[in-house]
Amino acid sequence: MSKSTIEYWNVLASANKSKWDVIADTNEQLEQLTLSMDDVTGDYTRLTRFKAGADTSMFGGKSHDYPEEIYIVSGRLFDVAFDVWLEAGDYASRPPGEVHGPFICEQECLVLEISYPSQAISDI
Repeated sequence: MSKSTIEYWNVLASANKSKWDVIADTNEQLEQLTLSMDDVTGDYTRLTRFKAGADTSMFGGKSHDYPEEIYIVSGRLFDVAFDVWLEAGDYASRPPGEVHGPFICEQECLVLEISYPSQAISDI
């Protein structure tokens, strides 16, 4: 089985606003939309929207035992772990175990995330 697919739809259209999920415990400052999911491997592609003023310091930094890629679609986001502003066009390929965040967002930011739980490393 491969990732689920949907042909050509505008994820940012107001008609699709109800498809976005508010991320719990973020005071409605973060939303996510899973674009595709492989139910067998767990690999997924997701958009995360950080609203202006969002701050994930309460969660601290985080890491995963699997690789992930991120691409900043719009806006900018401060990654405390790397002491760097990520701006539209910035891309990162994070190896398993790499700590990232917390994140601070002054203006709305849209992030594309592609994650590979199927490639998890168990000893991290």
